[in-house]
Amino acid sequence: MRTAAVGFRVHSGWTSLVVVALEKGKPIVLARQRPHLVQTFSYTFRQPYHTAEKMTLDEASAFLERQRAEARRLAVAALKAAETDIEQQGYKVTRAALLTASGRPLPELAKILTAHALIHTADGEFFREALLHSCERQKLTVSAIKERELMPAASSRLRRSSSVLTTCLTKLGKPFGAPWSQDEKFATLAAWLALSRDHRSLR
Repeated sequence: MRTAAVGFRVHSGWTSLVVVALEKGKPIVLARQRPHLVQTFSYTFRQPYHTAEKMTLDEASAFLERQRAEARRLAVAALKAAETDIEQQGYKVTRAALLTASGRPLPELAKILTAHALIHTADGEFFREALLHSCERQKLTVSAIKERELMPAASSRLRRSSSVLTTCLTKLGKPFGAPWSQDEKFATLAAWLALSRDHRSLR
């Protein structure tokens, strides 16, 4: 069975998920999804640390643990569904690429909840962690790349200018129609890069 990689670009409560394979060195898109990572798609749950900010520390900790379990469950379900889809096309997902922010490691919860900038960062990392968990559950080799470094790294590794890559990514989405935004393009490029080189492993 031919191999493929899945790329993720995360938002609060959902992610862009794109599965990519290489045919004669050229990328093809096998699947495109936007799965939710919260059961109830409202501000309360899509912005868990913003919600927890208004709670006592114990309440916040319990709330975040419940939401973490839910996000992980939904992430695993979304990844399994994507894997099943592409297996029917004759491919197997073996790698994953997760776009990351450029922030530093987060401090303990009490400090996060007293700094609004950290709360924003924590909300993003919350859902990235759920996707990382799902990839580990499915025994994928996970690669991380900072989003700001994606295009320069891809241009260098794939030996294509950023303008050529942008044009290619736009064309890859035409068979799928909308939505094919920067989310899908970046997730595609991350997966393409994961198939072409080894990044820092997160497993």
